[in-house]
Amino acid sequence: MLLEKLEEIEKKYDELSRLLSDPAVFSDVSKSTRYLKEQAELSGLVEKIREYKKILSDMREAQEIIDSSNDNGLKELAEEELVALKERLPVVENELKRMLIPKDPRDTKNVILEIRAGTGGEEASLFAGDLFRMYSRYAESKGWKVEVLDINPTGVGGIKEVIASIRGEGAYSRLKYESGTHRVQRVPVTEASGRIHTSTATVAVLPEAEEVDLKIDEKDLRIDTFCASGPGGQGVNTTYSAVRIVHIPTGMIVQCQDSRSQIKNKERALKVLRSRLYELEMQRQEEERAKERRSQVGTGERSEKIRTYNFPQNRVTDHRINLTLHKLSSVLDGELDEIIENLIAYYQAEKLKDI
Repeated sequence: MLLEKLEEIEKKYDELSRLLSDPAVFSDVSKSTRYLKEQAELSGLVEKIREYKKILSDMREAQEIIDSSNDNGLKELAEEELVALKERLPVVENELKRMLIPKDPRDTKNVILEIRAGTGGEEASLFAGDLFRMYSRYAESKGWKVEVLDINPTGVGGIKEVIASIRGEGAYSRLKYESGTHRVQRVPVTEASGRIHTSTATVAVLPEAEEVDLKIDEKDLRIDTFCASGPGGQGVNTTYSAVRIVHIPTGMIVQCQDSRSQIKNKERALKVLRSRLYELEMQRQEEERAKERRSQVGTGERSEKIRTYNFPQNRVTDHRINLTLHKLSSVLDGELDEIIENLIAYYQAEKLKDI
């Protein structure tokens, strides 16, 4: 099965080389550019395929010498070489399989991050604020830019809901496993008896969709404007700068009021709407491709409790991969790489099972 796949890739690479040596093709700029790009994308993989095939060939030759040679010294050398080759083979095979994992075309995209307070009242909104700070710190450590698109703060410093854009290289590839329900266990500041409460917040990480990814028909939109307001209902301004967009076919509603400019709020709302619709379309396609989401980390459903932050034990547990770290304060300060690296490794291992 694996060898058949490798043969197909090598044939494709050789065919591209043949085409690029054809003067008629090379003189066609669009064709030659496309073929050169395809060849460049395959070159590292083909190099690894040839290394793998060379190991198999050398193993056969060494075995033949062991089976047929009467020269004891030569047989001993062949046996030593065979041992070394057998050790090297699974390493190269694993490298090959990782290179064969299909790349997620969304990995290069920026992110729309949505965090909402869940169960737990005011404590849940404080936790939502903690999560937003955690992701903001992580983004800062990566040199990414965070822009708040819309925020609904509470009077005691929490956040009912925040929508933000995170822009930077590899943002979606690193954050895409954060979608789900996050749970906190701690003694709220308002709890006089010292009892531990459990609260939740939901996180959604969407790949930011550009207009080329998804066209939205203006006829499908209902756009309303209203006066922006803040915590407690006090007026933030008296102009109709806040924007609410309803996508009529899906009933999806997005509103933005963080800017005093109606134009900016509309642009931001459309950006969020486009990303949500793009994610819906991607999910639909994934379901059609043998329910791929269910074979990934957990079920991928946002209702699933993916992580617990336990303050009394200074513990963070990611339930999908049974990873527990006793450094809660560091994680909440944005030190997420250890968790993210383990999630990526788990995801890749699941994908390798299908190759």
